[in-house]
Amino acid sequence: MEDKRRRARVQGAWAGPAKSQATAQPGKDLWGSPVFVYVSPTAENRLQQRPGKTWMNKEQHLSDRQFVFKEPQEVVRRAPEPRVIDKEGVYEISMSPRGVSRVCLCPGFIDLKEADLVFEQLCRDVPWKQRTGIRDDVTYQQPRLTAWYGELPYTYSRITMEPNPHWHPVLLTLKNQVEENTGHTFNSLLCNLYRSEKDSVDWHSDDEPSLGRCPIIASLSFGATRVFEMRRKPPPHRVPKEYHSREPRINLTFRTVYPDPRGAHW
Repeated sequence: MEDKRRRARVQGAWAGPAKSQATAQPGKDLWGSPVFVYVSPTAENRLQQRPGKTWMNKEQHLSDRQFVFKEPQEVVRRAPEPRVIDKEGVYEISMSPRGVSRVCLCPGFIDLKEADLVFEQLCRDVPWKQRTGIRDDVTYQQPRLTAWYGELPYTYSRITMEPNPHWHPVLLTLKNQVEENTGHTFNSLLCNLYRSEKDSVDWHSDDEPSLGRCPIIASLSFGATRVFEMRRKPPPHRVPKEYHSREPRINLTFRTVYPDPRGAHW
Protein backbone atom coordinates (compact mmCIF):
# COMPACT_ATOMS: atom_id res chain seq x y z
CA MET A 1 0.00 0.00 0.00
CA GLU A 2 2.86 2.34 0.88
CA ASP A 3 4.44 1.75 -2.54
CA LYS A 4 1.17 2.57 -4.38
CA ARG A 5 0.78 5.89 -2.57
CA ARG A 6 4.37 6.82 -3.22
CA ARG A 7 4.00 6.09 -6.94
CA ALA A 8 0.76 8.10 -7.04
CA ARG A 9 2.46 11.11 -5.46
CA VAL A 10 5.40 10.86 -7.80
CA GLN A 11 3.12 10.50 -10.85
CA GLY A 12 0.93 13.38 -9.70
CA ALA A 13 3.99 15.52 -9.21
CA TRP A 14 5.13 14.89 -12.77
CA ALA A 15 1.65 15.74 -14.13
CA GLY A 16 2.23 19.52 -14.00
CA PRO A 17 2.03 21.86 -17.07
CA ALA A 18 4.69 20.90 -19.57
CA LYS A 19 4.94 24.26 -21.34
CA SER A 20 6.23 26.36 -18.44
CA GLN A 21 9.92 26.21 -17.79
CA ALA A 22 9.79 25.62 -14.05
CA THR A 23 12.51 24.67 -11.57
CA ALA A 24 12.08 21.63 -9.34
CA GLN A 25 12.88 21.87 -5.63
CA PRO A 26 13.07 18.65 -3.56
CA GLY A 27 11.11 18.19 -0.32
CA LYS A 28 9.37 15.65 1.93
CA ASP A 29 5.75 15.08 2.89
CA LEU A 30 4.34 14.24 6.32
CA TRP A 31 5.34 10.60 5.98
CA GLY A 32 8.89 11.41 5.03
CA SER A 33 8.49 10.45 1.41
CA PRO A 34 10.36 12.58 -1.18
CA VAL A 35 8.18 14.94 -3.31
CA PHE A 36 8.99 17.66 -5.86
CA VAL A 37 7.57 21.24 -5.78
CA TYR A 38 7.63 23.16 -9.11
CA VAL A 39 8.07 26.94 -9.05
CA SER A 40 7.61 28.96 -12.29
CA PRO A 41 10.28 31.54 -13.17
CA THR A 42 7.85 34.44 -12.77
CA ALA A 43 6.72 33.25 -9.38
CA GLU A 44 10.31 32.71 -8.31
CA ASN A 45 11.23 36.22 -9.34
CA ARG A 46 8.28 37.64 -7.41
CA LEU A 47 9.32 35.74 -4.32
CA GLN A 48 12.87 36.96 -4.55
CA GLN A 49 11.95 40.60 -5.32
CA ARG A 50 11.54 43.03 -2.46
CA PRO A 51 8.22 44.91 -2.08
CA GLY A 52 9.91 48.28 -2.01
CA LYS A 53 11.80 47.57 -5.19
CA THR A 54 8.57 46.54 -6.93
CA TRP A 55 6.92 49.94 -6.26
CA MET A 56 10.07 51.73 -7.38
CA ASN A 57 10.02 49.88 -10.68
CA LYS A 58 6.35 50.77 -11.22
CA GLU A 59 6.95 54.46 -10.51
CA GLN A 60 9.93 54.49 -12.83
CA HIS A 61 7.85 52.79 -15.55
CA LEU A 62 5.11 55.43 -15.22
CA SER A 63 7.58 58.31 -15.33
CA ASP A 64 9.02 56.99 -18.59
CA ARG A 65 5.66 57.32 -20.37
CA GLN A 66 5.26 60.15 -22.87
CA PHE A 67 1.98 61.41 -24.26
CA VAL A 68 2.30 62.86 -27.76
CA PHE A 69 -0.59 64.49 -29.66
CA LYS A 70 -0.54 64.00 -33.42
CA GLU A 71 -2.62 65.98 -35.87
CA PRO A 72 -4.97 63.88 -38.06
CA GLN A 73 -3.48 63.06 -41.43
CA GLU A 74 -6.64 63.84 -43.41
CA VAL A 75 -9.88 65.70 -42.84
CA VAL A 76 -12.88 63.39 -42.80
CA ARG A 77 -15.38 66.06 -43.81
CA ARG A 78 -14.77 69.59 -45.01
CA ALA A 79 -17.48 72.20 -45.39
CA PRO A 80 -17.74 73.54 -48.95
CA GLU A 81 -16.48 77.03 -49.55
CA PRO A 82 -19.31 79.56 -49.95
CA ARG A 83 -19.85 80.70 -53.51
CA VAL A 84 -20.77 84.31 -54.18
CA ILE A 85 -23.00 85.07 -57.18
CA ASP A 86 -22.85 88.77 -58.00
CA LYS A 87 -22.38 88.89 -61.78
CA GLU A 88 -24.85 88.56 -64.61
CA GLY A 89 -25.33 85.03 -65.90
CA VAL A 90 -27.07 81.67 -65.49
CA TYR A 91 -25.90 79.45 -62.62
CA GLU A 92 -26.77 75.82 -61.87
CA ILE A 93 -27.37 75.40 -58.15
CA SER A 94 -28.36 71.75 -57.78
CA MET A 95 -29.70 68.68 -59.57
CA SER A 96 -32.49 66.41 -58.32
CA PRO A 97 -34.93 63.84 -59.74
CA ARG A 98 -37.37 66.70 -60.22
CA GLY A 99 -34.99 68.68 -62.41
CA VAL A 100 -32.15 71.20 -62.35
CA SER A 101 -32.29 74.30 -60.14
CA ARG A 102 -30.93 77.35 -61.94
CA VAL A 103 -30.56 81.00 -61.07
CA CYS A 104 -30.51 83.69 -63.76
CA LEU A 105 -29.10 86.95 -62.36
CA CYS A 106 -29.86 90.19 -64.19
CA PRO A 107 -28.35 93.19 -62.35
CA GLY A 108 -29.76 96.56 -63.32
CA PHE A 109 -32.98 95.10 -64.70
CA ILE A 110 -34.71 98.33 -63.58
CA ASP A 111 -33.07 101.74 -63.97
CA LEU A 112 -31.83 103.07 -60.62
CA LYS A 113 -33.91 106.25 -60.68
CA GLU A 114 -37.01 104.33 -61.70
CA ALA A 115 -36.29 101.72 -59.03
CA ASP A 116 -36.22 104.41 -56.31
CA LEU A 117 -39.61 105.74 -57.45
CA VAL A 118 -41.08 102.24 -57.54
CA PHE A 119 -39.76 101.54 -54.04
CA GLU A 120 -41.32 104.67 -52.56
CA GLN A 121 -44.67 104.06 -54.25
CA LEU A 122 -44.89 100.42 -53.20
CA CYS A 123 -43.98 101.22 -49.60
CA ARG A 124 -46.84 103.69 -49.54
CA ASP A 125 -49.59 101.92 -51.52
CA VAL A 126 -49.26 98.17 -50.98
CA PRO A 127 -51.53 96.84 -48.16
CA TRP A 128 -48.70 95.43 -46.05
CA LYS A 129 -49.59 93.13 -43.18
CA GLN A 130 -47.68 91.19 -40.54
CA ARG A 131 -49.09 87.69 -40.47
CA THR A 132 -49.06 84.98 -37.81
CA GLY A 133 -47.13 81.82 -38.61
CA ILE A 134 -47.30 78.37 -37.02
CA ARG A 135 -44.26 76.22 -36.35
CA ASP A 136 -44.34 73.06 -34.25
CA ASP A 137 -47.87 74.03 -33.17
CA VAL A 138 -46.53 77.33 -31.78
CA THR A 139 -47.74 80.63 -33.22
CA TYR A 140 -45.36 83.51 -33.92
CA GLN A 141 -45.35 86.85 -35.72
CA GLN A 142 -43.54 86.74 -39.03
CA PRO A 143 -40.45 88.98 -38.92
CA ARG A 144 -41.49 90.89 -42.07
CA LEU A 145 -44.55 92.35 -43.79
CA THR A 146 -46.25 90.61 -46.72
CA ALA A 147 -48.95 91.15 -49.36
CA TRP A 148 -50.54 88.91 -52.00
CA TYR A 149 -51.88 89.62 -55.49
CA GLY A 150 -53.72 87.06 -57.62
CA GLU A 151 -57.11 85.56 -58.30
CA LEU A 152 -56.29 82.37 -56.39
CA PRO A 153 -55.34 81.83 -52.74
CA TYR A 154 -51.86 80.69 -51.81
CA THR A 155 -50.94 78.54 -48.80
CA TYR A 156 -47.40 78.11 -47.48
CA SER A 157 -46.09 77.22 -44.03
CA ARG A 158 -49.70 76.75 -42.85
CA ILE A 159 -50.50 80.37 -43.80
CA THR A 160 -53.19 81.06 -46.40
CA MET A 161 -53.04 84.26 -48.44
CA GLU A 162 -56.54 85.22 -49.55
CA PRO A 163 -57.19 86.09 -53.23
CA ASN A 164 -56.58 89.70 -54.22
CA PRO A 165 -57.30 90.40 -57.91
CA HIS A 166 -56.84 94.19 -57.52
CA TRP A 167 -53.36 94.64 -58.91
CA HIS A 168 -51.58 97.91 -58.35
CA PRO A 169 -50.78 99.61 -61.70
CA VAL A 170 -47.06 99.69 -60.92
CA LEU A 171 -47.10 95.95 -60.20
CA LEU A 172 -48.90 95.23 -63.47
CA THR A 173 -46.28 97.22 -65.36
CA LEU A 174 -43.47 95.27 -63.68
CA LYS A 175 -45.26 91.98 -64.36
CA ASN A 176 -45.52 92.74 -68.08
CA GLN A 177 -41.88 93.76 -68.24
CA VAL A 178 -40.78 90.54 -66.52
CA GLU A 179 -42.89 88.37 -68.83
CA GLU A 180 -41.47 90.04 -71.94
CA ASN A 181 -37.88 89.48 -70.84
CA THR A 182 -38.26 85.92 -69.52
CA GLY A 183 -40.78 84.45 -71.95
CA HIS A 184 -42.85 83.07 -69.06
CA THR A 185 -46.27 84.14 -67.82
CA PHE A 186 -47.27 84.62 -64.19
CA ASN A 187 -50.66 84.99 -62.50
CA SER A 188 -49.69 85.75 -58.89
CA LEU A 189 -47.32 87.86 -56.84
CA LEU A 190 -45.98 87.55 -53.28
CA CYS A 191 -44.58 90.79 -51.84
CA ASN A 192 -42.18 90.93 -48.89
CA LEU A 193 -41.09 94.06 -47.01
CA TYR A 194 -38.00 93.76 -44.81
CA ARG A 195 -38.19 96.84 -42.61
CA SER A 196 -34.68 96.59 -41.11
CA GLU A 197 -31.82 94.19 -40.48
CA LYS A 198 -34.00 92.43 -37.87
CA ASP A 199 -36.53 91.24 -40.46
CA SER A 200 -35.87 87.95 -42.23
CA VAL A 201 -37.32 84.81 -43.81
CA ASP A 202 -36.18 81.35 -42.76
CA TRP A 203 -35.09 78.47 -44.98
CA HIS A 204 -37.80 77.40 -47.44
CA SER A 205 -37.97 75.74 -50.86
CA ASP A 206 -41.09 77.14 -52.63
CA ASP A 207 -42.18 73.56 -53.32
CA GLU A 208 -45.91 73.85 -52.55
CA PRO A 209 -48.04 71.54 -54.74
CA SER A 210 -50.01 74.52 -56.08
CA LEU A 211 -46.82 75.81 -57.78
CA GLY A 212 -46.41 72.70 -59.94
CA ARG A 213 -43.56 70.23 -60.30
CA CYS A 214 -40.89 72.63 -61.60
CA PRO A 215 -41.97 76.12 -60.53
CA ILE A 216 -40.46 79.19 -62.20
CA ILE A 217 -40.25 82.31 -60.02
CA ALA A 218 -39.17 85.78 -61.09
CA SER A 219 -37.80 87.90 -58.25
CA LEU A 220 -37.30 91.69 -58.20
CA SER A 221 -35.72 93.57 -55.30
CA PHE A 222 -35.87 97.28 -54.48
CA GLY A 223 -34.23 99.26 -51.71
CA ALA A 224 -31.37 98.19 -49.48
CA THR A 225 -29.02 95.33 -50.34
CA ARG A 226 -29.52 92.15 -48.33
CA VAL A 227 -27.81 88.76 -48.31
CA PHE A 228 -29.75 86.04 -50.12
CA GLU A 229 -28.47 82.56 -49.22
CA MET A 230 -29.04 79.28 -51.09
CA ARG A 231 -28.17 75.65 -50.44
CA ARG A 232 -27.36 72.96 -52.97
CA LYS A 233 -29.20 69.80 -51.80
CA PRO A 234 -32.03 70.34 -51.28
CA PRO A 235 -32.16 73.86 -52.77
CA PRO A 236 -33.84 76.02 -50.10
CA HIS A 237 -33.08 79.72 -49.65
CA ARG A 238 -33.47 82.44 -47.04
CA VAL A 239 -32.87 86.08 -46.17
CA PRO A 240 -31.13 85.97 -42.76
CA LYS A 241 -31.09 88.59 -40.06
CA GLU A 242 -28.04 90.85 -40.13
CA TYR A 243 -25.93 92.51 -37.45
CA HIS A 244 -25.31 95.72 -39.36
CA SER A 245 -27.93 98.39 -39.85
CA ARG A 246 -30.01 97.96 -43.00
CA GLU A 247 -32.60 100.19 -44.65
CA PRO A 248 -35.95 98.76 -45.84
CA ARG A 249 -36.02 96.36 -48.77
CA ILE A 250 -38.91 95.14 -50.94
CA ASN A 251 -38.85 91.81 -52.74
CA LEU A 252 -41.42 90.86 -55.39
CA THR A 253 -41.73 87.21 -56.44
CA PHE A 254 -43.90 86.58 -59.49
CA ARG A 255 -45.16 83.01 -59.72
CA THR A 256 -47.82 80.77 -61.29
CA VAL A 257 -50.43 79.21 -59.01
CA TYR A 258 -52.66 76.42 -60.28
CA PRO A 259 -56.31 76.14 -59.13
CA ASP A 260 -56.01 72.38 -58.57
CA PRO A 261 -52.61 70.83 -57.72
CA ARG A 262 -53.71 67.67 -59.51
CA GLY A 263 -53.98 69.65 -62.72
CA ALA A 264 -50.55 71.26 -62.38
CA HIS A 265 -47.65 70.34 -64.68
CA TRP A 266 -46.15 67.41 -62.75
